[in-house]
Amino acid sequence: MSLHALSSHTGGSVSGRARPVPWSPGARPERRARRRLAALGALLLTLTAPPAAVLVVPDAVCDVVPAAAQALDLGAGGVPALLRATGLSLPALLVAVPLGAGAARRFPALGVLAAGLAVLLAGLGTARLADSVALAGTVRAAQGAGAGIVLPASLVLVWERRSRALAALWAGVLAGMLIIAMPLALRAVPPGDAARDWRDALAPYPWPALAAAVAAAAHLLLRGRGPSALPAARLAERGQLLLPLAPAAGFAFLAVVAAHAWSPGARLVVAGLALTALLGLALTARRDATAGSPFGCAVVMIAAGALCHPVAGPLAGLAAAGAHGRDAAVPLLPFAAAAAAAVLAALGSTRVPARRAVRAGCFLVAVAVPLGLTADVHDRWTMLGPLVLLGAGAGAALAASLRDAGVGAALFGLSLCFPAVLAGQLIVLSLQAARLERLRPASDAERTRALLDGYHGWLVVAAAAAVLLAAVAAAPPGRSAAASRAR
Repeated sequence: MSLHALSSHTGGSVSGRARPVPWSPGARPERRARRRLAALGALLLTLTAPPAAVLVVPDAVCDVVPAAAQALDLGAGGVPALLRATGLSLPALLVAVPLGAGAARRFPALGVLAAGLAVLLAGLGTARLADSVALAGTVRAAQGAGAGIVLPASLVLVWERRSRALAALWAGVLAGMLIIAMPLALRAVPPGDAARDWRDALAPYPWPALAAAVAAAAHLLLRGRGPSALPAARLAERGQLLLPLAPAAGFAFLAVVAAHAWSPGARLVVAGLALTALLGLALTARRDATAGSPFGCAVVMIAAGALCHPVAGPLAGLAAAGAHGRDAAVPLLPFAAAAAAAVLAALGSTRVPARRAVRAGCFLVAVAVPLGLTADVHDRWTMLGPLVLLGAGAGAALAASLRDAGVGAALFGLSLCFPAVLAGQLIVLSLQAARLERLRPASDAERTRALLDGYHGWLVVAAAAAVLLAAVAAAPPGRSAAASRAR
């Protein structure tokens, strides 16, 4: 892909108008060179910022619980508190995304990105200092908060380029990382490795955040200090961006409280109500001139969040449970292929009419989820097909749904994505916990089988959810959505 393609302003670019520049004989080549340099800076951010943010979502401490309990002198009653603390990154992230979105539209997006990276790097850098449950929870919450600021700020910086290809690439990288994040975390922290410090599991991948910081500095140098190419956010837009904050914060609090103290049935009720509320917000915003989009961006974001990480993550855990030895810890091939398929499908969707790409992507996701019932967790090749279809469908649908959407609509959809991740994760873990309570396995093999049965139950639920979300996302927009597109 050439920088000229990434900096092009033709062929269905994302919304936003540049200010007119007086013409002079040498102005056009100079402007073209500046656009290409700015596109290069945005490309570097696209390839580094979403991975740095999404990699803080998985909690790999579950593989080092014995070592952590021994180091912190925890009894049996202290382990749930430790797991609750180390799982704070995702709740903190989903609360921080609406705040980061509002800040990125109120202040210079590059400055907001720098602030988010500073918080993220502080959380990653101090992981080695965590010598108590409280400090471990603080470190993980800081990582999530920083990641939640980085994601919307990077999206705004990509949107400033008004490039369909760059926006699609950002969406494909996000979808791919949601699939491969957990396998990478499990690979970095293999269970039973007594030679490593348990605190490595609090920050298994610090280098992507460092790469994103370097990319942010390069973006500043390549773009220059000129004003944003996006129109200033109106008060109504900033209000809409903060609309998901209250329900997201409430759900995050309930999820943290319910994680270990409530029954699996109660947790399922909480997750189901959360998904229903998210879908209601998405459908309401679809009629709004600011948060609405012509191709169902908010609904597709919910689908990608609820179905990518919660489907791929537990599958990686089951595959790791059945593997032996460091080299066979997690078969990365099917997950890496799915991530690559997400990126390629997202870029390919730019050459297809948006509505057709959204429908095709949603169809692939709806096929991939039930196809996962046929996958053998001990055979990487049987996992390859469902995961590749999932990645390709999510990448294509997510990228196409962003087309012709305003930056406010894209940020609003992003604010709904990670609450959906948490809801899907709560559902699958609750189904697995219910299966364990019912069967009470006496051996590791029986426990793995019970977890697999719970995961298969989740795939049935996810398949129904995928069909429902696909039908909603593929529905044509109403008159108000068309008015939003005209604006």
